[in-house]
Amino acid sequence: MKLEAKIKKTLPAFQLETAIQAEAGAIVLWGASGAGKTMTLNCLAGFTRPDSGRILLGDDLLFDGATNVHVPPQRRHCAYLFQDHALFPHMTVMENLNFAAQVSRNRSKQKIKDILEAFELNELASRKPAQMSGGQQQRAALARALATEPRMLLLDEPTQGLDARRKRSFFDLLRQTRQRTDALILLVTHDLDECFEIGEYLCLLDSGKVIQAGFKDDVLAKPASVQVARSLGIYNVVPAEIEFLDPGRNLSRLRMLGAAWNGSYYPGHLLGDKGFAIFRETSLRLSRDPKDPALTVAAAKAFSRGVRLQLEDGLAAVISETEARDLRAGVTVRVHIPPADIGFLSK
Repeated sequence: MKLEAKIKKTLPAFQLETAIQAEAGAIVLWGASGAGKTMTLNCLAGFTRPDSGRILLGDDLLFDGATNVHVPPQRRHCAYLFQDHALFPHMTVMENLNFAAQVSRNRSKQKIKDILEAFELNELASRKPAQMSGGQQQRAALARALATEPRMLLLDEPTQGLDARRKRSFFDLLRQTRQRTDALILLVTHDLDECFEIGEYLCLLDSGKVIQAGFKDDVLAKPASVQVARSLGIYNVVPAEIEFLDPGRNLSRLRMLGAAWNGSYYPGHLLGDKGFAIFRETSLRLSRDPKDPALTVAAAKAFSRGVRLQLEDGLAAVISETEARDLRAGVTVRVHIPPADIGFLSK
């Protein structure tokens, strides 16, 4: 399923101007709160009408400002999973699914039973939302969304408020869901870890505009600008100057942090170019080589992927608990960055 969307919507204090073109099975709209993610989702669903632009899903034109086409939400064959699940509180799980099936006019009783079994909801079929846990409600809401046989499944911060275990369970369920449906999935999140979980195509939004879009691995490996690198929150961004280039040996040398650092060759740049070196926090490694630069530890904080080591000059490194065992504020460490891991951006 291919999605082509160019959307412009102006509000008194905000302007949305996004463009998405993807055929991937799962698209992640990522950005901080207020970036325009939910508004983009609402425009795709038909709840919000753009001022101008065009939305094409497969061969179906859902919106076209130039010809005044605006297909209403109920005819877009989209399923929308809200943050609060939005199950009908007065209906049982079975009744919620049957209602969705009646709206879509596509489901037989056997197919509803198949969905109940696939989502392990048979024992919960007669329960109402208030009688279920948050995780059970989430499963029921996703099952109800698929009961409509959507062409596009829209998920707005679906794991908000869930603990780590329930988040993992949800993404396991979503991966299973992808195997059962050909629907294009769009997930809105401000959590970069969720991009790693499910996304194939990543669309980064900031202040209502797309600042980079592409396949997830490409975007995460090659930020298009310093703004993107900083927004991702996994990169160190350091002022640097190119002082040596050798294309034959795929080598360069950068001057940053008062020292010389080797990097790969940077095509399109010249000696003396000033800009920013970017490298992941996971690429900054502790070293025993006396030739490597020395930096002072500011703080060390444990988190889910190990220990985040805060160094002078605002640098950060992600290391293992074993490496961090004897480190404390004020200790000096030597660090190394593999040359291939250092990128260079002029803006």
